[in-house]
Amino acid sequence: MSEKYIKNAEFNFIQNQVALIKDSYKKNAAPNVIQAVKDLANMKIIELFPNASNEQKVMLDLSALKTDQEYDKYMKKLQDYLLPFPKISEAQLKKMFPKNKKLKLPDLDKMNLDLLSYLSWVDISTNKKFIVFEVEEKLVGIECKYTLFPKDNICSFCNRFGQVAFISTVTKAKKAKNPDYYKAIGNYICFESSECNKKITNVDYLTTFLKESLGEKTVQ
Repeated sequence: MSEKYIKNAEFNFIQNQVALIKDSYKKNAAPNVIQAVKDLANMKIIELFPNASNEQKVMLDLSALKTDQEYDKYMKKLQDYLLPFPKISEAQLKKMFPKNKKLKLPDLDKMNLDLLSYLSWVDISTNKKFIVFEVEEKLVGIECKYTLFPKDNICSFCNRFGQVAFISTVTKAKKAKNPDYYKAIGNYICFESSECNKKITNVDYLTTFLKESLGEKTVQ
């Protein structure tokens, strides 16, 4: 059995491509149109994994699939190769947010790490939202203030429409000439991180936001 190599966001991306192909069949599109949709989907999926082994490339190839049952079987097989979010303990979370002495912790036992691109939870008593994400193979966390937005909007992380909250955090970046300098940055993101994790297909913006929040330089 090949090693686990598919991250949650990549799995969601593949799932979206499969949905597009299925939709083409349901709309009774012309055979050449369906083939074009399949070829494009196949190319995009393979491009997600530039270091894939030959075995993995064969596994990812969906060019021979035709029926809904075959696509469902394809997705179910890929689930076995989901790369889980790194395991983290309550002690690690407390260490990540040392200034928060009364840190409200999530129930880690109830979380399916296979289906997480990032870990997040809220403390409604303080209107705070915590986000933990892996940046350059290291788990990092930020603490944000949040305000629920009254209308559905686009999430900055997953680019999907739904219930969002405006989050803001103070970047840890400092200016040598002004040690008291600080900058607040904010975004609209899904209030329910579980929903966001189901929809997110690219973590580039999430990575940039975390790096900026932590005062790290981002690569353009």
